[in-house]
Amino acid sequence: MELRTRILPKMLNSEVESYLEHNDIIIVPVGTVEMHGGFPLDSETVISEAYALKMAEACDGLVLTGLPYFYAGATASGRGTVQVSIRQGIDYLSAIAHSLLRQGFKRQVYISFHGPAHMTCSPMVRDFFDETGVPILYMDLSMQMTKTATDLFKSLDSFHAITVGAYKMMGRLQDVPLTTAYTHQNPQTCAPFDDIFALAYQSAAIGYCFADQKDHMSTTAIPDEATRDRLAAEGEALIDELVRRMDMPHVVDQMRKLEAYNDAVAAAKPWMPSAGKKKV
Repeated sequence: MELRTRILPKMLNSEVESYLEHNDIIIVPVGTVEMHGGFPLDSETVISEAYALKMAEACDGLVLTGLPYFYAGATASGRGTVQVSIRQGIDYLSAIAHSLLRQGFKRQVYISFHGPAHMTCSPMVRDFFDETGVPILYMDLSMQMTKTATDLFKSLDSFHAITVGAYKMMGRLQDVPLTTAYTHQNPQTCAPFDDIFALAYQSAAIGYCFADQKDHMSTTAIPDEATRDRLAAEGEALIDELVRRMDMPHVVDQMRKLEAYNDAVAAAKPWMPSAGKKKV
């Protein structure tokens, strides 16, 4: 089926209904609005949305955009950061997941490039299964990078190239400012506590906030449009390759097979929380 767009908010209702006649996949990028060095506040939202679009193209899915306001974390010290509690984020995302299931999207894939997003997405995904009997998935994009693509990242500049490339992919390259003011080599002010920060996954170990906006983060100098264009091209290529390595057709096929496996387990063990919950 040829689609005019894969971004659900840009589609007509009739287009969504036609899609659901033959498939049931939706990619949901979960973002944040937070201080981010020399990049716009929504940069980790835009990165997640760009990945989601490529992932949807790879597996014939749709993308639900427009989810930027969740738990930011240590960047709450920035006055541009919008901080939503983890509990509030879980409840909001759960309401969206339940709505999508009622609409017919059984294979839901939640993704984020924002480190602390796992604290919102993972609990929601697990509770959702117990509540509905339907397995939905969270993919941590930072983890995918470190697991499958260490050979592609020669320096932090590659990460920044992905950011610029994502803005280009989402038609917003002009939103990336031309600036050299955010390039530095200073350690984070909270570096003396790195030992206890590392006692749990990412920022889930203990509460803290950055003392200086330079802590998040040093940003590649972008002095002119030529540099921005070069970074954008490099970033687009990196995102393309990373999504190729994710093998999204395999991922969504595994989700369908896992659903059948779970149904068999629930039938044999009716005391499971998910048993008897499926309605679609």
